[in-house]
Formats: sequence, structure tokens, C-alpha cells
Amino acid sequence: MTNSARFKQADVTRALKAATAAGLKPCGCKIDPTGAIIVMIGNGTGKQDSANPWDEELAQ
Repeated sequence: MTNSARFKQADVTRALKAATAAGLKPCGCKIDPTGAIIVMIGNGTGKQDSANPWDEELAQ
């Protein structure tokens, strides 16, 4: 037997629209195991910030 979903697509859409209405630029979202919706905010460049400076070095 399957468990019911802890969130719905409408909940995610509502969270992303709220972030946009607040003047933020959401780049996605994550759902943690408890069902909490975490909105990820982008930096406007279209790519995620690199947490490791070696990523840029190895790309060259």
C-alpha cells in the first residue's frame, strides 16, 4: 500500500509564485523527507554557485 503525498503540485506552484511576488528569482525547489518545500533562489546567471573553487580550475 502506498502512502499519500505529503505535498501537492499546487503547493509547490504556490511557493514558487510567492517567492517571485516577493521579488526573488527562484531557480527550483526541493522537497525534504518531511514534505517541507524548500525554494532555491538563483543568482541570476543561470548556473548554481560553485561551492568548490577547484571546480572552476578543473574546467579550464
